[in-house]
Amino acid sequence: MQTIGTPGLWSAFLVLVVVAVVVDLLVLRSNGPHKVSAREALKWSMAWVALAAVFNLGLWWYLAETGPRDIADHVALEFLTGYLVEKALAVDNIFVFLMLFSYFAVPAEFQQRALILGVIGAILLRAIMIFIGAALIAQFHWVLYIFGLFLLITGAKMLWAAGQEPDMEENPILRFLNRRLPLVPNLHGEQLWIRQSGKLFFTPLFVVLIMIGITDVIFAVDSIPAIFAITTDPFIVLTSNVFAVLGLRALYFLLADMKDRFHLLVYGLALVLMFIGAKMLLMDIYKVPIAIALAVVAATITTSMVLSVVIRPQGR
Repeated sequence: MQTIGTPGLWSAFLVLVVVAVVVDLLVLRSNGPHKVSAREALKWSMAWVALAAVFNLGLWWYLAETGPRDIADHVALEFLTGYLVEKALAVDNIFVFLMLFSYFAVPAEFQQRALILGVIGAILLRAIMIFIGAALIAQFHWVLYIFGLFLLITGAKMLWAAGQEPDMEENPILRFLNRRLPLVPNLHGEQLWIRQSGKLFFTPLFVVLIMIGITDVIFAVDSIPAIFAITTDPFIVLTSNVFAVLGLRALYFLLADMKDRFHLLVYGLALVLMFIGAKMLLMDIYKVPIAIALAVVAATITTSMVLSVVIRPQGR
């Protein structure tokens, strides 16, 4: 498979991610369990976005110094587009996380640990899925058409189901966990499990963590094919994906109280998936320039958010 990723670039990326996660964990531990304010969430969100921008700028500078300038420009634009797509699709994850925390009545001060563990799990999971996807595409070009068709169908299903709240009581995964795991009914701080009378019992926060992991698997099945429509270079796919996921915890607390304000965002996300799916299906007939793809994605998300503010939800 073709990639710009050299051993040096891979090493620099890995070190940067490890340092970022360690710093996040240390800050989380030093502050202790607490409710994250909108101001704190905004600062962290800006920091994660700035980190992604610095990485992209450094990547562009390295490629411009070691090769043609037009390649550096193209790769930087691919990273930016992939990052924006993954960041936008992550919003849907956030609304599901909010529903899970609400269903299990997890206080805001105890949500951070589950989220950061979920982010670490998501990074490892997506790395595995991306390398498998890249290997399949390198061997079988027609896999891209399957990805494109899948994204079209997924986007259409999102449009059809928009506005419908899933029934957590009937969730098969949740029902399976409730039947098979020894659970205690109440939270015990940030603990995932406890011992009572010498027996191990899991807390509701452990169930939330499992559900967050499963949710990310489901959404990764959508988002990873979407970024392969932007580029098939595993280095760009993985780096843009990971940097988008790194800011998921901060973005959650920033958007936690905004679900109803952006009630039309789900329609924008559905249209983005359908556009990317169509782009992928038409790639051998007409290759949509990266700049146009970036503009379409940004305009679609922005328009859905603006319309959400202008058009009030029904019944309000």
